[in-house]
Amino acid sequence: MTKETSGVQLQIPQFANPFRPGAGHMPPYLAGREPEMQEFKELLQQDLILKNLILTGLRGVGKTVLLETLKPIAVKEGWMWVGTDLSEAVSVSDEALATRLLTDLAVVTSGITITADDPSKSGFLPGKTTAVWSYGMLRRMYEGAPGLVSDKLKLVLENVRAAVVGIGKRGMIFAYDEAQNISDNAEKDRFPLSLLLDVFQSIQKKGVPFMLVLTGLPTLLPKLVAARTYSERLFHTIFLKRLNDIAAREAILRPIQDSNCPIRFTPESIQTIFHSSGGYPYFIQFMCKETYDRFIQQIAAQEPPQVPVVEIIRKLDADFFAGRWGNVTDRQRDLLVVVAGMPNNDSEFTVQDIVRASQEELTKPFSSSRVSAILGSLMDGGLVYRNRHGKYRFAVPMFGQFIRRQILEPGGMY
Repeated sequence: MTKETSGVQLQIPQFANPFRPGAGHMPPYLAGREPEMQEFKELLQQDLILKNLILTGLRGVGKTVLLETLKPIAVKEGWMWVGTDLSEAVSVSDEALATRLLTDLAVVTSGITITADDPSKSGFLPGKTTAVWSYGMLRRMYEGAPGLVSDKLKLVLENVRAAVVGIGKRGMIFAYDEAQNISDNAEKDRFPLSLLLDVFQSIQKKGVPFMLVLTGLPTLLPKLVAARTYSERLFHTIFLKRLNDIAAREAILRPIQDSNCPIRFTPESIQTIFHSSGGYPYFIQFMCKETYDRFIQQIAAQEPPQVPVVEIIRKLDADFFAGRWGNVTDRQRDLLVVVAGMPNNDSEFTVQDIVRASQEELTKPFSSSRVSAILGSLMDGGLVYRNRHGKYRFAVPMFGQFIRRQILEPGGMY
């Protein structure tokens, strides 16, 4: 039985909700990322690795999802794929990073056998002439190599290269998500990020076909450049943006069409969801899921189905924004409120912009030095990032709108 309203055309639903909002959850249909996938395919054609890849963008633009989508593309082209999320623990020491790389490497090399005429070769157990590239084998080779941590890693990776090529593979992708979490700390004499860059630049210059693919917030590239100035030349950077009208429409419609769902969104419903979501993939999934569930309830109650925008945004505030807002200090919150009230808050703003606005809005305005210090802490927290022109932006999409709702709406969090 079909029922039509001004907002939707629908049947009495019996289908599960096809939308899957979540941190890194693969959507039922990946829309609008064909150009980025094509750029990755071109990088895979490199015989000598001259460019690695950075996928960056605001939270909720689908960086992790795209990274997972690139994996089967690489495998199909004859590349092996290793990697995981990078946590702050990797920055504890250079040895921690080495352990991370060896552990990830062993996952895909443990099925490869190596034979040596000389059993005393580094990595082999006494009396053995064959071994598999297990973690134990890699660790023994690493420990037996002379030099610094970087020298040991280079030796291991150069030796593994022969095994990878020997089984007919073109090379290996080292893919790491949340890469903005790794950083150097000169005060504690820890340089894991510099180590990572040095190792891969060195082996790539020797023709080792191992490529880095790093995914992270926009704070990632400045960290890389600060660690090694040549980083900009070492990477091809793709900045993921929100979806355009056509791609957003596909992200909304295709999951319903492909699943043959009984609910159909009309152009009015699609436009409402697109406008309210800002075109950000995570927000689209979130709003579509909530709308779908609400329609089912409205049909059961024999009510006309409508997109409950206010209620959905309130839930999005609680589920996505509130945790980040709750982690800032009072003075950081004052600064964020000032930024949210500026006309350019959704684009770029400078220290001077904030100082001037605070003089008009606050009884205790900010000085330039204080603004710079607070922005630094907000960058560490992943709420703000600085581009190469010395200007700042929110690292969380539509964060200014959220902050304004907390100020203006009764019962807001501010």
